[in-house]
Amino acid sequence: MRPAPRLALAAYDTLIDDDRSRNAFGPMMSLNKLIETPGSFDYRGAECQGWMKAAGFGETYVEHLTGPDSRVVGIK
Repeated sequence: MRPAPRLALAAYDTLIDDDRSRNAFGPMMSLNKLIETPGSFDYRGAECQGWMKAAGFGETYVEHLTGPDSRVVGIK
């Protein structure tokens, strides 16, 4: 019997770091988005992982990339 196929979702963005102490660019981008688009916001990696887990992704992780960018991956 073949194993069930796995599904992966990756979100790439300038995240706000979870303790809001290292990546000042993330909150500045969030403020800029809010000024330009009412109701818009940036989010922390932990928030994105929570949304992925609520959608049924069992394994999630945040990968910090070059500069202020990060990728959040969920695997189902």
